[in-house]
Amino acid sequence: MTKTLIVPGLGDSGPEHWQTWIEGRLPASERVTQPDWGLPDLDAWAKRVAVAVDEARHPPIVVAHSFGCLATVRSAAFSKQRIGGALLVAPADPEVFGYADLLPQHPLPYPVTLVASRTDPWMRFERAAEWAARWNATLVDLGNAGHINVESGHGVWPEGLGLLRALERATRPALALVG
Repeated sequence: MTKTLIVPGLGDSGPEHWQTWIEGRLPASERVTQPDWGLPDLDAWAKRVAVAVDEARHPPIVVAHSFGCLATVRSAAFSKQRIGGALLVAPADPEVFGYADLLPQHPLPYPVTLVASRTDPWMRFERAAEWAARWNATLVDLGNAGHINVESGHGVWPEGLGLLRALERATRPALALVG
């Protein structure tokens, strides 16, 4: 069974957040914790993701939100094993944190679905679309969905679970090759 890693953003994802809801529905899931949920240190966060990726028996699927998306794509710089696939939801704009140059500037070597909102205060939709194109990610436009968190009405989020299931189906052929 493929492990699913839950990678929250700043402040962690509380009990009402969609990530916690999805995590509760996945028996083979694990939340990647950070030493300081309030300190956006990209390399420190990415190293924690890399450790979790390396500890997985097979390349895991990652479900990341906000700053956790940045840590996820950066984690390959520190990991021995690759990610199987990634659902990146409402990524934070790396320019805000000064980390754009540390992120991959080319297609990622695994299936990626990037979910963005046209009213996300943490990254303009056009910028999210640019990163999605750069990473060869499938871009999902949620319209006016804010930061896709509890405050924007995304606690129980069956559509997010559906996107994860679709990503899992897309990764099966690729994971069979490395499995």
